[in-house]
Amino acid sequence: MSIASAPASASAAPTSSAAAAAPKPTPAHDAEAEKAEKLVKARAKVDSDHQAELARWTPELHASAKRLAETSYPTIDAALKAALASPHRQPGNADRDKYRHPREMLEFFGVQPSSTVLEYGPGGGWFTELLAPALAKRGKLLVTSDDPNGPPSERTIGSYRLKLLFDTSPELFGKVETVRIDGANPELPFDDKLDVVLVLRELHNLVNDGSIDAWLKELKHALKPHGVLAIEDHRAAAGADPAQSAKLGYLPEAWVIQKVEAAGFKLAAKSEINANPKDTKDYPDGVWTLPPTYRLGDKDREKYAAIGESDRFTLRFVRSDAPAPAAHAKKP
Repeated sequence: MSIASAPASASAAPTSSAAAAAPKPTPAHDAEAEKAEKLVKARAKVDSDHQAELARWTPELHASAKRLAETSYPTIDAALKAALASPHRQPGNADRDKYRHPREMLEFFGVQPSSTVLEYGPGGGWFTELLAPALAKRGKLLVTSDDPNGPPSERTIGSYRLKLLFDTSPELFGKVETVRIDGANPELPFDDKLDVVLVLRELHNLVNDGSIDAWLKELKHALKPHGVLAIEDHRAAAGADPAQSAKLGYLPEAWVIQKVEAAGFKLAAKSEINANPKDTKDYPDGVWTLPPTYRLGDKDREKYAAIGESDRFTLRFVRSDAPAPAAHAKKP
């Protein structure tokens, strides 16, 4: 049976009514649409960068990476010297060695070629591409990651970028274990297993999302007795409010020490290898104003390039299992 069409006069609403009925975009709606568009573009850029990186990986480079990962290094310094000089590193990463001090840092934290290491929040893999070959032969590297195929967000795009990095060179990254995490529900699938946990430029994120206490508890359980919790982060001005400074990427060092020790760790040593007195810490766009992010683009770029990367504290904690002090008996 056919269905008769409605009369034109009944189906066509007046233009003014249609315009009035159409919902007007709200500022919140516009912001969400802009955010979604940025995430789409960011993921497309990750794919584009990956294709360029794949083109760089010649058979000779794959062979070189295989030799690097199959070498048994006597010390972490020897392993890092080889990794730092290797052509497998992503273009531009070596330019940051003078700011990040990888050899000095990992030696300070006590990482050994035989260590079992968890890198929390590896980001784009700057340290991962050094740690993976250094630990491949005798140690173990684990990295945390969100689901790269989860709902679009900065975190899932970062995890997707890391996955593509690992796919680029099975020779280097084939032994790296990825630990899927849910940032809202901190949980690690092992206890008393890790020699070192690296939390590099990530603690302020845990403050911002309110998960720092839960993660410190989880990391303590994951470490072996007297295992090392290695923390590096952007140093706020002394006495700063951590809830506010964290939004700009910075944390007050004294507050971090107090917070971590309250979670069952003991400060073993601190280092100034990442100190930078040029960092004024007062940028409207936070630490991301500085290199390597340059959030302001070309605006005052030379000024921020002259400052360099941020002023950072570098702290080595050990898991402390000392029993709680006995309660004092009350006098009769």
